[in-house]
Parts: sequence; structure tokens; C-alpha cells
Amino acid sequence: MRLVNMKDLVTGAAGFIGSNLTDSLLDKGRSVVGIDDFSRNYDPEQKRRNIEKALKSKNFELKNTNILDSQSLEGLDEVDTVYHLAGQPGVQTSWGSGFETHLDRNVLTTQRLLEECLEKSVRRVVIASSSSVYGPTNRESKETDLPHPVSPYGVSKLAAEHLASVYAERGLDVISLRLFTVYGPRQRPDMSIHRMFESVLNGEPFPLWGEGKQRRSFTFVDDIVEVFQLAGSIEKVTNRVLNAGGAEPIELLDLIRTVEGIVGSPITLQQLNKRPGDPELTCASKDLVMNELGWKPKTSIDTGLRSQLKWHNSLSEHFHTLQKVG
Repeated sequence: MRLVNMKDLVTGAAGFIGSNLTDSLLDKGRSVVGIDDFSRNYDPEQKRRNIEKALKSKNFELKNTNILDSQSLEGLDEVDTVYHLAGQPGVQTSWGSGFETHLDRNVLTTQRLLEECLEKSVRRVVIASSSSVYGPTNRESKETDLPHPVSPYGVSKLAAEHLASVYAERGLDVISLRLFTVYGPRQRPDMSIHRMFESVLNGEPFPLWGEGKQRRSFTFVDDIVEVFQLAGSIEKVTNRVLNAGGAEPIELLDLIRTVEGIVGSPITLQQLNKRPGDPELTCASKDLVMNELGWKPKTSIDTGLRSQLKWHNSLSEHFHTLQKVG
């Protein structure tokens, strides 16, 4: 019988959610191996800043590599829990030739990881999926709904879920979490709340795609970190697909007004046509994840936005310091 140890593997460890999860695991006394290839889907320098705290811990090892590299998954037989957050994000970048990258990073890497975890008898694998698998809806999305993705990105994430199910049939313990619009410190620069804060702080226009009537279940990153760790540690739940979404959905224009109120300055809007693959509503049913993991989001949108604003301000201070040194 395999002994449970205190070592976890986090893929995408230098990314937005992965770095926050890594820090939390280390704070709880876990040993963490992080994998990240610092891909250029956004500035690798932000990812390096994300991982600065973890790199100071003696319990953290960073592998600067791609999961598809032959040596990247060595040592899995010493790992208790794998948190798989590596992947290619973005609905709009998945169209056309961009789908090849999504196929490589969301499907092929997931298959290789699951294959190795099965071979090395890893106790639990938790995979980051997406609300994009649901597609158009006019109500809250339940895990029992038939998925209907409307973008190649959504298709790639649904394929990863199906791979998890296939490997679960062979005995691998996998939980897939469908994430709903995560925000907070270290958020990717392509995401809407990040661009809102940068727009208002730098006096630049914010691109508003469509009329701004889209509604989203925004979910603070600390709440997502908590649900990942619950999914990784709970014993009685196996082989599930669970929603991980925030409070009641907020209309994009209302969110813009909230950000304006927190910063104290107006956001100039640049009106653009609605983009393909952008659903009008994402809303998570939280009944199943509450029943299975005892999880529900705790962070109000106001508290979460103020936390993210503090992080944006720290970035500005960091750049000003670099300019003075230079």
C-alpha cells in the first residue's frame, strides 16, 4: 500500500491561479513541486514575479519545463496530489490556427499527465476545467447539463474532462473543477477585470465588446484556491465534475461602475462589436460542490476587487522603482 506523503505537484505553478495555490500549499506545510514553461501567452516576467515568494521556500522545487518534455514528470511516485492548472487560456485565441496550441496544451499535455499519474499510482488528481464547456444558457449551469461549448477553447477543456473520465475508468482518482471567471491578485492581463483596472489607472480606454450586458459569476482567487485544496484532500469524494463559481452573476456594465467607485475615477469605454464564443451568461449552480466538498465562495465582489486593486498598485510601485534604479 502506498504511503500518503506531504508532497504535491502543481502544473502551471507560475500562473495566476497556480502561483496562489502554490503559496497556500507551502503556507500549510506541504512540499510542492511546480512545473511551468513560462510560455509567452502573456509576459513571462509577470509569471516570475508570481512565483517569487515560493522560490524562497526550502519546500518548493520549480521545474522550468513543458509537461510533454520526457523528463518533466520524473518523481511522480513521491507525489500525493497533483493539481493540474497548466494549459492555454483564452476563448479568442483558440480560433483558426490558434487551436493547435490549445490542442497541445489543453489536451495532449493532460493525456500525458494522466497517463503518468496512473502509472505511478498518484492518490488524487485535480484538473482545472472551465465554465466554457457549458455554452449558451439563460439559467444557472448544473453539472448534469449537457455541455455545449461555443468556442474551440471550450472544446479543448471538455476534451480534457473526457480524458479524466477515461482514466478514472482505469482506476485513477480525478476531480475536474469547472471554474467561473476567476479574478484577484496576479490575474492574467488579458482578463476583463485586469484590463479595467489598468485602463482606469493609466487613463486608457477599456474595450467593451458588445453592449456590456454579459453577466458573469466572478470568483475570487482565494476561494478557488480553497476549493482546489478541498478537492485534493477530501477522502469521500472521487471521480467528480464540480462547478467552482462565485456569487450571483454581475452584469459587465455594473462591474465597470463598481471598479470606478473603488478607484474613484471613471473608465473611458471603447465600444466594439461582440466577439464570437462570448456567452451572455455564466452562472454556477453551487449545490453539488457544497454537498460534496462543503465549499461555497466567501469573498464579496467589493472585497475581492479592492484586493486586486492593491495588487495593481503594487505593480505600479514596482515599475517606478525599476525606472529609478535604471
